[in-house]
Amino acid sequence: MPPLTPPSAPGAPSSPSTPTIDLNADLGEGFGRWALTDDDALLDVVTSANVACGFHAGDPATMRRVCERAAERGVAIGAQVSYRDLAGFGRRAMDVPADELAAEVAYQVGALDVFARAAGSRVAYVKPHGALYNRAVRDEEQAAAVVEGVRLASTASGDPLPVLGLPGSALHRAAAGAGFVTVAEAFADRAYRPDGTLVPRTEPGAVVHDPDEVVARSVAVATGGGVVAADGTTLTLAAGSLCVHGDTPGAAALAARVRAALDEAGVDVRSFV
Repeated sequence: MPPLTPPSAPGAPSSPSTPTIDLNADLGEGFGRWALTDDDALLDVVTSANVACGFHAGDPATMRRVCERAAERGVAIGAQVSYRDLAGFGRRAMDVPADELAAEVAYQVGALDVFARAAGSRVAYVKPHGALYNRAVRDEEQAAAVVEGVRLASTASGDPLPVLGLPGSALHRAAAGAGFVTVAEAFADRAYRPDGTLVPRTEPGAVVHDPDEVVARSVAVATGGGVVAADGTTLTLAAGSLCVHGDTPGAAALAARVRAALDEAGVDVRSFV
């Protein structure tokens, strides 16, 4: 994979003395009576909400509720699109034909946009979830299919939608090639390989559980410091958005600590849209 590159969307430092970053979390990850994320508490902290669109989690009532509450708080709404995999929470590897995947991405974005617009907002960006996110880092065909889905959704809505993802990924190359804005994402609570990709969740240490370490990593990313990779090397992650996973135990309290630390460090925390 090519070296990490800075984001091409707003979110980079606004001046040499004022670092700026977006704080995002995955929300709406429930179904029926089952709820995984503390949406209300997270919406009080984050500036962008990656809302599950029904394929890995989420249902119409949940999508509507999260969109309404995000709109009330002025939080940007993003469509978190996934493989069709409710049973596996979108984290199982799947082989989906490109034309089918493009249609499913557009379908998910469109479904969420109905509720976002009804709430007085709109879907403002797209971010893949789980196995699709990781597959689109290297798989040019699947990445192109995701971008085609974004194109279809953008054509229908009239709004070109930025694509949030890993810098230097096949997804970002495809999105940039199609004329879409790309936003580089870093993860506060995930371990990195030395090439800037994420350590797979199937491997030990893939998720950072120590709250102090998560907070320190977050401030380091936002202020241009280094993050230690799994092999001990130091990575500099030029990111426009920082993700705290909503399904991590205690995610809301952890996100609040991250936000407080960023504020204390003089970071301007705001959405990239």
